[in-house]
Amino acid sequence: MSTTIMPAAFIGHGNPMNAIERNRYTESWKAFGAAVPTPRAIVVISAHWYTNATAVTAMPLPRTIHDFYGFPQELFDVEYPAPGAPEIAELVADVVKPTWVGLDADSWGIDHGTWSVLTHAFPDASIPVIQLSLNAFKDFDHHMEIGRKLAPLREQGVLIVGSGNIVHNLRAVDFSQPDTGFDWAHRFDDAAGELLQDDPAKVLSLDAHRDFAKAVPTPDHFLPMLYIAGLADGRPLQPLIKGYAAGSLSMTAYSLGFDCELDLSGPTAGAAELPSGFPALDSNL
Repeated sequence: MSTTIMPAAFIGHGNPMNAIERNRYTESWKAFGAAVPTPRAIVVISAHWYTNATAVTAMPLPRTIHDFYGFPQELFDVEYPAPGAPEIAELVADVVKPTWVGLDADSWGIDHGTWSVLTHAFPDASIPVIQLSLNAFKDFDHHMEIGRKLAPLREQGVLIVGSGNIVHNLRAVDFSQPDTGFDWAHRFDDAAGELLQDDPAKVLSLDAHRDFAKAVPTPDHFLPMLYIAGLADGRPLQPLIKGYAAGSLSMTAYSLGFDCELDLSGPTAGAAELPSGFPALDSNL
């Protein structure tokens, strides 16, 4: 059993094209993966497994899910063949009791909210990956509490990653602003950042922010951040990188218990641009 308490992170993943491009965000994910101790396993709370129950992937060989359409074939060709870890899935289900967690043996796998990040952070896909779903019927407090209960996993060598976007409004996307954000996106992202770096538990108050409705028109991409805020249990998070894409997407990332300074001397380009015509990324629009 590991005696190293693993870091945790919230990653603003943007759109799937980041998986096949190099930019300052993907370089930050790569640097983070290279700097952390090698995890026993990785548990990812992805915005793209937003469903009607709380579940964990428990299959030994999770499939790579391409949960989008209208993107280049190169993106559909991406495979992330990381093994699963049924024993870690059972551990997740145990530590969050009395919340019931279903062990998913065949319906899900590794979606693009997970593999678009991990293909840069851990490119050899040798570390077991487990996904934890977002229960669409539960309130913000419930999600944050589950995050808090995941803390024992960090003591057993498990890296916990939340993958979403603090600001995620696909209907407000502006192709003329590939690497900038609207004023309201900045205001909300900055407000969230202040709370995460002061007292993460206070992020529950963000639903009263004047820009909440624009920044969080649907909860799916916002919820993964609550898991990492809950995991922090009052300890401040540290920013990894900050920025915006297409006006209405925040690419901000934060870490917990990670003190290493990242080397981001590589590409300086902004986040990958959405394809022309802007097809739906998934069913959560």
